[in-house]
Amino acid sequence: MLVSILHRATGTALAIGGGLFLICWLVALASGATAYATFLDYVTADDGRFNVFGLNWLPALILVGLTWAFFQHFFSGLRHLLLDTGAGYELKTNKFWSIATIVGSLLCTVLVWVSLATRH
Repeated sequence: MLVSILHRATGTALAIGGGLFLICWLVALASGATAYATFLDYVTADDGRFNVFGLNWLPALILVGLTWAFFQHFFSGLRHLLLDTGAGYELKTNKFWSIATIVGSLLCTVLVWVSLATRH
């Protein structure tokens, strides 16, 4: 049940939160060099401020959250696709794949951000 709720919640977060972030970026990009520089100033961090991987803490929190939401929604969607074929309804199997979606999404999120940190 938790995975089903997370599937709906992450879909909403990706649509609304990711969409708003994308729209802000596109508007800044389309508004010219000054507006885009201002957007980058809000998103990226200078050396004197607290930052995560070169990002200010709030954009970093949003982007890490959206990364986790993407992987959670993706793995949960694959699980639902498998269930639609009629497989995996046994209680033990269903519980295993439910836990695997949560663990997999967390693991993939960590791997993505660690790989980004090593490039920075």
